[in-house]
This record gives sequence, structure tokens and C-alpha cells, in this order.
Amino acid sequence: MSEDKFDVIIVGAGLAGCISAYLLAKAGLETLVIERGNFPGSKNVTGGRLYAHSIEKIFPNFAEEAPVERCIVHEKVSFMDGSSSVTLDYASPEAADPGSRSYAVLRSKFDQWLAEQAESEGASIVPGVHVDDLIVRDGKVCGVIAGGEEMEADVVLLADGVNSMLGQKLGMVTGVNAHNTGVGVKEVIELSRQQINDRFGCMDNEGAAWLFVGSPSDGQMGGGFLYTNEDSVSLGLVFGLHNIDKVSKSIPQMMEDFKNHPTVKPLIAGGKTVEYSAHVVPEGGYDMVPKMVGDGVLIAGDAAGLCLNIGFTIRGMDLAIASGEAAANAIIKAKEAGDFSEAGLASYKTTLDNSFVMKDLQLYKKVPGFLDNPRMFNQYPTMMTGIMKDLYTMNGTSAPLRKIVMPHLKQAGFMNLIKDGFKGATAL
Repeated sequence: MSEDKFDVIIVGAGLAGCISAYLLAKAGLETLVIERGNFPGSKNVTGGRLYAHSIEKIFPNFAEEAPVERCIVHEKVSFMDGSSSVTLDYASPEAADPGSRSYAVLRSKFDQWLAEQAESEGASIVPGVHVDDLIVRDGKVCGVIAGGEEMEADVVLLADGVNSMLGQKLGMVTGVNAHNTGVGVKEVIELSRQQINDRFGCMDNEGAAWLFVGSPSDGQMGGGFLYTNEDSVSLGLVFGLHNIDKVSKSIPQMMEDFKNHPTVKPLIAGGKTVEYSAHVVPEGGYDMVPKMVGDGVLIAGDAAGLCLNIGFTIRGMDLAIASGEAAANAIIKAKEAGDFSEAGLASYKTTLDNSFVMKDLQLYKKVPGFLDNPRMFNQYPTMMTGIMKDLYTMNGTSAPLRKIVMPHLKQAGFMNLIKDGFKGATAL
């Protein structure tokens, strides 16, 4: 291998990029990772939940060594209006199978650990450098231009996030637009370990994942989230950008109102905000997935739109890890065959198509359309809180249950309930 050419150059040291780098370097390929942030994870923003199944295949029992925060044993979903909420709460012991667990993580810690695993196998990771362009000859990607230097490689893996400008330059990725993306804002709020245990009903190393539907996104598509870390909580919300003209609040104001909601305010009382971040979130599901394979190039992770919001849970990290693994295996196979053409790298897409990644995206492809319904975030949360308020209000009057519930159902609209229920059943 000449000094000015690598087997693989990876753009982006997130989960997909670092997993690929680890596996490629372990297989003996000369691998360079270029990360625009000051360190891996410095620019990576996520709500904070990692489903372990995909990374367990690569690093068995990884949580014994990796800087995970808490194992999620409490699942909560709240339907909120401006002042009240109805919450579904599920609690269970930690799963016996490590692959069935999920963890709260902070990406600034976790991604650095993952990058260290890749470096331990011989991958080179260069932070603080922006990739300006790709080297393309006769339709084949042959390297990158970064920091004023040209660096060549047999294959380039684009793992550069949801707004992949390099993927757009190749014509493989459609530019980000308001209809397939949202904006996410998040605060990491410092609390003591004991405060977290007491407020969320946890023991040490146990945590909660909590989603909020309704008022956090001002009655439009989106919602709030909270994940418990070791000594902090990650609190934030996501808002579908295509509805920005339908709300009177700015997104920062939505966040402030969310923090001050009577359900949320006691959970973070006395806490100190130690981190604030915002980012674009892929929301298009299956229909957002671009062309992922070209001559000398692959696209993985958020850059490929691999994110799945099915209402009761949001996934992205496990998909990114699986795509990074599939990309590495396809590149290793192409190296063995000496064929880095689109056909030579095609096993990447085949592997993803046969994995949970594309199967789940295909299975829930109708969910984004189902969720893009203001009634889901406005009338129905109000209906649920109204029913619960009347059920638990005792003022000396008597009424059968049907007379308590019926006015709220009428206000939401019987035909709306039937229509949305049928649409939800087919989407899910």
C-alpha cells in the first residue's frame, strides 16, 4: 500500500463510521477515518438510547467495558396537554439476554470509546478536519479532498450524518427538506444519582426512557423525550419542520414550555444544564433511504436516512451500527475480489435488505404518514387528559361511566377515531 493511498476512507466517526473502521482494520485493511468534530462524538447528538442487539454481535457484553449510563428498565409514554398528562408506565427487571437490553448513552463518551476500539486495531482517526469534496474519476469515487490535501482510497464510506453534502454532490442523496426531517433540541441536566433514583423509581445502574406526546411539539408532529443517565438526564424534543408555519412558538420556546410543564418540572427541579445541542433528525423512514451503493462508495447511518420513529420508540443507533457492519463486510469482500465497482460492493445492500434494518423500515413505512396528523398530537392527548380528569373528579354529582367518557369522544370526533384507528392498525 502506498503512503498516499488507503484501502478505505471513512467520512464521519459516529457509530456507523467507527464500527466499520474497527471491523475493517481488524481484517487488515488500511483504514482512515476523518471526523470534522474535535473528537469523535463531539458533534453527534442523539436522544440517548442504544438498543444493544446490533453492537452485542460485534462486542459481546460490551456494557461491561463501554461507558454506558443506565440500563433501561422503565418505559413511559405520556400524552400531554398544556397543564396535565396521562402516562402509560411499564417496568421490568433487566433482561437476562444482553442482546435484549437497551442503555442510555451520552455520545460524547460512547463514541470516543468506540473510536478507541477502532484505533486499537490499527485504524487511523483524524479529528478536526472537514472533507470538502470527493475525488471522482470516470464516475468512480477514488478518494477525498480534505484540509487542502487529496487522499485516495479504493473505497470511500460516507457516514457523515443526515445532511450528507458529499452524498448530495454524487446525486445519491436527496437534499434535506422539511417534509422528511425534523429538528431536535436537547439539554443534558445534571442531577445527583440519588435524585435520579428517587424521582424515576430506579436502583443504581437502572434507568428510564420516557416519551411525551402532545404539547411538547405544540400539537404538531414531534414530541418530547427524557432518558436517565448516571448523574444527569437527557431532556429534549423533536419537531417536524414541515409544520413550522402552523405554530406560534419558536422551537426554543417549545423547549422552555416543556421544561416548565407540571409533569416535567419536578423531574428536573434543582438540576443544572451542562449541555445544550440541536440537530437535524431524519424522519422520512423507508421512503427517505437513498441509493446506498455506487462505484467506489457506500453510504451508511444517518447519511442513508436509517432512522425509525414508530411512536412508542425511536431508533437510529442500532440501525447505524448494523449498517456500519454490513458496509465493512461488503468492503472486505470487494477487497478479496479486487472489485470496488457498484456491482462489487452490492453485497452491502443485499445484506441490509436481508437484515432487520430494511425489514423494519419496510414494515413501518406507513408510520411517518400516520403520525403526520395533528389530531395525534392535539385532540387525542386533550381527549385522554379530559377523560382522566373527569374520572377522578368527585364533586357530589353522579354519572355513569359512559356519560363521563362520551363527551370527550364526541369532541375528538367518532369518525376521526375510527379513521385514525384503522390507519394506525394498518401502519403498525
